This record gives sequence, C-alpha cells and structure tokens, in this order.
Amino acid sequence: MSVDHKACPHTDPRDRRNFLGASFALTAAAAVGTGAFSEVAYADALTKAQRDKLTPDAILALMKKGNKRFTSGQMKDYDYLAQQRASAAGQYPVAVLLSCIDSRAPAETIMDLRIGDIFNTRMAGNIENGDVLGGMEFACKLMGSKVVLVMGHTSCGAIKGAIDNAELGNLTGLLAKIKPAVAATVYTGERTSKNYPFVDAVARKNVELTIAGIRKDSPVLAGMESSGTIKIAGAMYNLATGVIDFF
Repeated sequence: MSVDHKACPHTDPRDRRNFLGASFALTAAAAVGTGAFSEVAYADALTKAQRDKLTPDAILALMKKGNKRFTSGQMKDYDYLAQQRASAAGQYPVAVLLSCIDSRAPAETIMDLRIGDIFNTRMAGNIENGDVLGGMEFACKLMGSKVVLVMGHTSCGAIKGAIDNAELGNLTGLLAKIKPAVAATVYTGERTSKNYPFVDAVARKNVELTIAGIRKDSPVLAGMESSGTIKIAGAMYNLATGVIDFF
C-alpha cells in the first residue's frame, strides 16, 4: 500500500473554508501560538505540518466543540467541492473512529467534520477485530492520526440482538463478540432489550471492552498510547438529543 503525503495547493482564497481550517485553528493557535500554523484557518484541507502540531487532547476537544455546533444548529457552511479538491492529492486525518453502522449516527455529521478530517470504520456494534485493528494501525502508525475513538450509541440494534441471543447467518458470530458486554454490565433493573436504560448501559460497557480489546490485541497501538503519541478514547452518542458523551 502506497502512502501519498503530498498536500494540495490552493488557488482561490475566497473558498478556503472547512472544519479543520476554521475550528481547529481557533483552539490550536492559542496552544501553539501564531506563525505558519495560523494559516490553517485559510485552508480547505489540513496539511501534515498543521496536523502534526495538534495534540490528542486538542483533537478531542475540537470534536466536542463540533458536536456542540451540531446540537445547537450552528454547523459551519462548508464548500464540499473545495474540500474534495484540496484533499485529492493527499490526506492527513487527525483521528480514526470505530463507530456503529447505524444510519442515525454518522460520525462526520454529528461532530461537524468534513472531507479528509478523519478515518471512519463502521461496524455493527462497533466491535474490533484483526481487520479493524489493521486499519487503525495504518491510520496511526503510517498516516499520523493521533486519536483512536470508539463510539457507541443509544438504542443500538446490535446490542439488543446480543441481549436477545439473536441468530442469523454471520450476524450470530458478530453478536457473540458483544455478549461479554452484556454479562459484564452491572444493572439491577430488568435486563432485557425492551429496557432501554439497560441497553444503553450495555452499549457503554461494550465501548469500554472494545477499547480494552484494542489495547490488548494491538501492541502497535498500545505502545503508541503508552508513549503519548496517540490517545485511545470512548464515546456514546445519544440518538434522542444528538449529544456525544466522551469518556
């Protein structure tokens, strides 16, 4: 697999608008000072040098701000074509996400992210396996992403299926990977898929166990986290409110 680290030049400063350009610059500039990095405010796509100046904590903070814009109806007015053109020659995503396939939880939208901002792996029940870990290792070790974020969500159908011991073709094996979270969830109420608080408690526990699995099954990512190069974090998205709870 070849990796292209070329940045795309910009020809029209009037169109230079994007999430990383507008939002990342405001927070990161305060942390790293003025100078070349402040130019990110006028770029359609983040360059390698600009991405490398962001810390994992700063990236997570900016994701939180993006979600606040989403929930308050103040999302940025982006030029998607400009972003597509700017990122065509190279990409420098700041994070890799593992989220569920649920159509109501698109990570880029609910965090006000745009083209080229993140790598996003979507898997029913946001579970990890060797293929997912390989993608994460590529994102972080080879491409320089600094955050691994596992995001579950409320009212998750995969979680309900695991609770109900559902069986259907290959889905049976997938749900089996979620069942440890069902067993590990401490809950005193009704432990059924019809009890949504229990479903959501299992979903959160599933995120926690997935994070533990990433650290256990990927010495590459665990080592990068131990050295402070990356941060592995979890989140839960509330379908009813639109709010993401990071932890």
